[in-house]
Amino acid sequence: MEVFSPSVVLTDICARFDWRKLFGNDHPVELDLGAGDGGFALAYAKQHPEINLLAVERLLGRVRKIEKRAVRAGLDNLRVLRLEFGYTVRYLLPPESVTLAHILFPDPWPKRRHWPRRLIQPDFVRDLAVALKPGGELRFTTDHAHYFETAQQAIRDACVLKPASEWNWADDPKTDFQQTFDAEGRATYRARWVK
Repeated sequence: MEVFSPSVVLTDICARFDWRKLFGNDHPVELDLGAGDGGFALAYAKQHPEINLLAVERLLGRVRKIEKRAVRAGLDNLRVLRLEFGYTVRYLLPPESVTLAHILFPDPWPKRRHWPRRLIQPDFVRDLAVALKPGGELRFTTDHAHYFETAQQAIRDACVLKPASEWNWADDPKTDFQQTFDAEGRATYRARWVK
């Protein structure tokens, strides 16, 4: 019996994904950009078998952990890619093919000199908008007030997504960060945009 593998192995670093080939079906595709330890991706994929979820994470140890847990849980609607987020969005996602992108607690790079390293910048937002289907969504969550403000400004500056009302996130799985922040009573900031 062949064991399911959630690993995305790139044979051509410049070829855009063929979602049907990658997942074996035509279900809507969602992204978890910066999957961390995979807590959200694993629970969300289990909660939503009707969608395909691509979890993107840069750190090898985290990727391997997500892959092992996905195999144990039999989550054939979850794929895991170890790659930089900006490259993935710009070069590997087919145009107008993604229904929803989740960005949960990305590194806030709190020092002023590091702000250019923040993920949400106008160019990144424009690249993501190309990949989103018409009506597709970006959902952003952070505990860092300044990053929340600058991310909103970056998205406005990109001029490709429209602000939308907050989604009902009560049933969304919580990341380890979210659980920690909730226990500490820290504020969490959320916003949603649509193409």
